[in-house]
Amino acid sequence: MLVLLGIAVLVAGFLLRLNPLVVILAAAVVTGLTVGLGLTETIAAFGKAFNDNRYISIVWLVLPVIGLLERYGLQEQARRLIGGLKTVTTGRLLAGYLLARQITAALGQTKLGGHPQMVRPLIAPMAEAAAETRHGDIPDKTRFLIRSHAAGADNIGLFFGEDIFIAIASILLIKGFLEQNGIIVQPLHLSVWAIPTAIVAFVIHGTRLLYLDRRIAREASALPADVTEAGR
Repeated sequence: MLVLLGIAVLVAGFLLRLNPLVVILAAAVVTGLTVGLGLTETIAAFGKAFNDNRYISIVWLVLPVIGLLERYGLQEQARRLIGGLKTVTTGRLLAGYLLARQITAALGQTKLGGHPQMVRPLIAPMAEAAAETRHGDIPDKTRFLIRSHAAGADNIGLFFGEDIFIAIASILLIKGFLEQNGIIVQPLHLSVWAIPTAIVAFVIHGTRLLYLDRRIAREASALPADVTEAGR
């Protein structure tokens, strides 16, 4: 039961509102000492874990870069670009991103999209700008609806596209589960049969995105005329 002292330290630290990093470090050290590791061995385990997973630190480099780009007008430039394209609608833009996300994920490039690095700074503002170009000012309800559909397009494109790539964790997980139940399949077969699923997912969600244009137009038409003109 002494091994559980690390959890007690964790709970106590958070209740006292101490620095989370210090609390987690202290809980890990206490856990290491209670299982019989020395202080040196515990610290060495920290170093090994960091070295084995050092790619995680890349996230802390990407997020400040995205923040700086937004600070210096990335979203405004994206809005201005879409605002000049009269034929682009919110649904068409998101459907195009859905297709691109599926194709790149199917090729193994799952990191090319994502909510923090693509949806928030680029896709969502561009989708909002497309709606504003056609309908003028849009209510917050519609704006949040567009943002949620932008995030959904990224999720669905990645989820149904990555299974087509043969060397992805989900394919290996399915293969291992089937083998445990006596069903022997090759990863290539799983990838091939993921293609029809991805196509159906694109057709269904693409239709929903195109229907989104009608919903935006309906909600925008419900606004008072003076508000719509002011937005334009």
